[in-house]
Amino acid sequence: MIPKVIFEDSSLLILDKPPGLVVDKSESQKTDTLEDWLPNNGLDRGGIVHRLDKDTSGLMLVAKTKEALENLQAQFKDRLVKKQYLALVHGHIADSGRVEASIGRNPRNREKFSVLSDGKEAVTEYEPVENLQFTIYNLQKVFSDFNKIQMRKLSTIHYNLFTLLKCLPKTGRTHQIRVHLKHINSPIVSDEKYVGRKMYRLDKKWCPRLFLHAEKLAFHHPKSGEWMEFKTQLPEDLEKALLSLRGA
Repeated sequence: MIPKVIFEDSSLLILDKPPGLVVDKSESQKTDTLEDWLPNNGLDRGGIVHRLDKDTSGLMLVAKTKEALENLQAQFKDRLVKKQYLALVHGHIADSGRVEASIGRNPRNREKFSVLSDGKEAVTEYEPVENLQFTIYNLQKVFSDFNKIQMRKLSTIHYNLFTLLKCLPKTGRTHQIRVHLKHINSPIVSDEKYVGRKMYRLDKKWCPRLFLHAEKLAFHHPKSGEWMEFKTQLPEDLEKALLSLRGA
């Protein structure tokens, strides 16, 4: 998997990360990461300014010099960098909102994070873009292998209701958007860690991976101070999921 270069100059690189690409090496992922890709393209792996989860697609910022790295890290710390994500969540959300809930590693599962009173401060704002709904016909088409009892269960849990959200994280905690949306009972579609096993199996029938995309990134250029804004389109796999939901 190769990230697409959106912008490059002597100080920085803007990448569009594909889903499935791991950013950092780990015991479970020792090769084929963004850390490997950077040196292969003449860049320092230490220039990664921020991170995206493996299955999250979208914009990433990489510094090409030590000075740029320090400047951009300071902008993230001072909350000057503006990030915007698109997420498809379960249920209908009518109004914009703000989640202020500290996040820490889940004590019962070290691979997950949770809202914890003694966690790190985390703030996420969200705005509904579109309320979406499976028609009975589209639902039957997606779950054509289900019998009448199984289809009634889908109706009972209101599986047909969804909202496309614009998410604006004000802090940068691991899994922040995913944990906060789960916290307000609107988990992201096909989120294997937080949506629940049964719901995940249902979601995967029409949405191939976590429906979370980092679509906008804005910051001050570390050298010139110029305000820069970048945007990337929703990837094809997530567009197809929306078409399936809409029945197009």
